[in-house]
Amino acid sequence: MSLIAGTFPALSAGPSSTDWTTYRNARHGFSIAFPTNSFADEPANENEEGRLMVSKDGNARLLVGAFENADATTMAAYRAYLLEQNYPGAEIDYAPVRDKWFVLSGTRDGTMFYERVSFTCGGKLINSWALLYPSAERRQWDRVVERIARTYSPGAGRTGTCD
Repeated sequence: MSLIAGTFPALSAGPSSTDWTTYRNARHGFSIAFPTNSFADEPANENEEGRLMVSKDGNARLLVGAFENADATTMAAYRAYLLEQNYPGAEIDYAPVRDKWFVLSGTRDGTMFYERVSFTCGGKLINSWALLYPSAERRQWDRVVERIARTYSPGAGRTGTCD
């Protein structure tokens, strides 16, 4: 159910790039830009639901994906699930909730995280991206979070019409 469940490894070296590329997901229609000198783009998984990009030093993780909301989980229930499963004991310092999306951002065990979840296609598709990085490198990675947030576009299927 969770795109990033269990992804809190020990993390640490920040981004050094001004070169960015955009990943577009053909299956679900989302897109996101990321710094190419900071992340190695891993191959897509078999079902093409998303990507995991690991910083070249192995200390930060950028996860992006989408999946069908087959159980018709509400946004509130999914948010509660993420808080319980991925961020227990975390200090949440930013958590806006809007009609079709929410953000969870904070610190847990020396790791900063920023996760944005969007419900599209009338709640039938859950899109998410998350960046996890060492708290000690917050100044460097916070700039990356801000830029990714501006470039991210949640998906609405292959054709953009919730197909």
